[in-house]
Parts: sequence; C-alpha cells; structure tokens
Amino acid sequence: MNIVEPIRDKKVIKCVEKILLAGSKRNLLMFVMGTNSGLRISDILGLNIKDVRNKTHIAVVEKKTGKHKKFPINIKLKAMIDNFIEGKSGDEPLFKTRFNGRLDRFQAYKIINGACREAGLDCKIGTHSLRKTFGYHHYQQFKDVVILQKIFNHSSPSTTLRYIGIEQEEIDESYNNFIL
Repeated sequence: MNIVEPIRDKKVIKCVEKILLAGSKRNLLMFVMGTNSGLRISDILGLNIKDVRNKTHIAVVEKKTGKHKKFPINIKLKAMIDNFIEGKSGDEPLFKTRFNGRLDRFQAYKIINGACREAGLDCKIGTHSLRKTFGYHHYQQFKDVVILQKIFNHSSPSTTLRYIGIEQEEIDESYNNFIL
C-alpha cells in the first residue's frame, strides 16, 4: 500500500484548482469536494445529482466502513455544486465520464495526480491526498484533533495525527529546535 501525502501549501491547492478548472468543472468539483469534505474518493464518486441538489448537507453511507456520515456543504462547495448540476437529471451520477458512465477511482487518480504534478508537487499524491489535505488544514485551523478523529472515524487522536502527517512534522520540529 502506498502512503500518500496531504497538500500542505494553500497556494499549491489554489494552483491545482486553476489547472483543474482549465480542464473541466467536473474535475475541479471532484477536487474541491474532496478537500472540503474529507470523504474518501469512493464515496465522492458514488454520489448522484439527487444527493446534492437543493441540500444543505451531504449524507452518505461510507463504502469502506458502512457507517453513516452527514456533513454540511460549505458555501464554496455549494456554489460549485449548484453551477455544475444545473439542468441535469437527479438520477445521474454527479461525476460522469464522457461516455456517461460513472467516473472510477483510476480515472480520478489520473486527474488528481496529473494536476498536482503540473502544479509542481513532487511528493506522493493520490486520490486519498484529498482526504488528508482536508484533515491537515482542518487541524491547522482548529487544532482540535478530537473533532477530526470523529470526522474520520479513527480510534485514537494519535492515529489521526499520524494519518494527516502532523505527528512526524511535530517530531521533526522538536528535533530541529533541540540543541545541546
């Protein structure tokens, strides 16, 4: 199993968003949904139009855990969703291929990885980087590992810190600031 990294620099996130928008609104929405929800890519790609149309919250049953998850749609995501789904049928997948099939994990990986490479990222990036990016920046803003642990359904705060790459950052900083 490959371990991927979060995107730690907000300027790089904005750059990736610009690159994706130049390609398609679909790709940008997929990226922004991942970085603003903390959902796994399998749950993002499983959404249909009716799951987000006229909603204030998104509710899913996580494919990996079978647990129910519900979260509010923030204003950035809400505006993008409303613009993207205008005129579309409620029963169709939110993220479709050119041939009207549901976008799959491999296609999503190629889209995300390609945009991140184009933005100059050279760390390990994958679709799971979106979830980790959400976690990393949520932690940086609120410093509340317990809430993040609940959002991710992790068993302990240390698991959450390790998952989003904070544990190693804090260890490195401690070493770098310790001189005898």
